[in-house]
Amino acid sequence: MTRTRVLAVLLAAALGGGNSGCSKSPASPPGPATPALPTQAQPKLQTMKLWLGAEEMDTELALTAVQQQTGMMFRTNLAEKAGMLFVFPLPHRASFWMKNCPLPLSAAYIDPDGVILEIHDLQPQNTNSVEAASDRVQFVLETSQGWFQRHNVNTGAVVRTERGGLAETFLRDR
Repeated sequence: MTRTRVLAVLLAAALGGGNSGCSKSPASPPGPATPALPTQAQPKLQTMKLWLGAEEMDTELALTAVQQQTGMMFRTNLAEKAGMLFVFPLPHRASFWMKNCPLPLSAAYIDPDGVILEIHDLQPQNTNSVEAASDRVQFVLETSQGWFQRHNVNTGAVVRTERGGLAETFLRDR
């Protein structure tokens, strides 16, 4: 990722306030100071192959604040080997919800080194936040619910890309 792209992601996150897709920050309801929630699914995003141990997955990349805010909202299907990787500019205590998400999903909260810290099942349309126990979450990988269990991928597993580790792929130009 180029320095310009990293700066764009940082700027988008700063302007977007961190209120993301099937993710939620402790923000007030939409109003004049906050953007309205999306009303439709976003087009398919740029993709990248990930490896979780021996398991390969094609993931869409939610890199901008708008892509992260929309996330998997309104999507009605997700292939078994597909997911969405949310790339945040800095580690934080992630908080995801399922507003306007009709699919049951699982979310892996991942640290800057690509290590899965926590895995949570998220229920369709549930607007209760599922907050990370750790404040070191820099990536979140959403998959179809139960994917991690079906593929024997557990906490402590390292996520890699076709370009190397997550930090190497997304954070190296910082």
